[in-house]
Amino acid sequence: MSQPLRFLLLPLLDVLNGQQRTLARPRDLSWLLAGLVAGWWVYVPLHELLHAFGCMATGGQVSRLEVDPLYGGALLARVFPWIVSGGEYAGRLSGFDTGGSDAVYLATDLMPFLLTLVAVWALRRAARARRPGLFGIAAPFALAPFLSLTGDAYEIGSILVTWLPPWSAAAALLRGDDVGLVFERLAAAPAAPWAGFAAAVLVGAAWAWATYWLGGAVARALGEPPIAAPAAVPVAAAETSPATAAEEPRSETVRSSIANCQ
Repeated sequence: MSQPLRFLLLPLLDVLNGQQRTLARPRDLSWLLAGLVAGWWVYVPLHELLHAFGCMATGGQVSRLEVDPLYGGALLARVFPWIVSGGEYAGRLSGFDTGGSDAVYLATDLMPFLLTLVAVWALRRAARARRPGLFGIAAPFALAPFLSLTGDAYEIGSILVTWLPPWSAAAALLRGDDVGLVFERLAAAPAAPWAGFAAAVLVGAAWAWATYWLGGAVARALGEPPIAAPAAVPVAAAETSPATAAEEPRSETVRSSIANCQ
């Protein structure tokens, strides 16, 4: 397999091979799904909180973070004055001020994905330990860059792309955390910078794969290389060739062993 293809398929192979390793018993699927639901329930509010902390830690200000009640929005609103329970999304940092700094803007976007650098290790570790519940919990955190392709990943790409002269004047049009809304905005604008939009999508996708690859590098350094497909269980010689089994000499010991098992 070529290096570019290996780079592109790395997350998919980790997930598929990991599933094969963890789903050995009928009940393992239930454990994996339960872990996936639990992991997602924790991931959503934690992801949004890290956006807010990333903004404040680098000098920005946060005024509104929306978290759906399903993910503990009402409880979190009692702890943090800038959290509002509800909104159009499961979670969204809708009110923040970077002070005009793109460095603060990028830190705000990037902070939650520091978890991916550890989560890839956790995903691989759970697969090798054949722990489907833990595998499910780790999955949303490890795959976060891909879950954010139409959101944070695009926004990161749009920030970087609008540093370039062809699209620097169109930053207000191109930047955003929702590809659908940006698309609608561009469709309504005269002489919309569609090339900049396409470039932002591609840069965001490249960032997502690069982030997972970096998480994989951390995992390798901690002793967890990419997950290989589990070895096939060899079929017994007696089952593969009845004719051969019939030709084998039958000893008294063999007959006695079979009789004892019954």
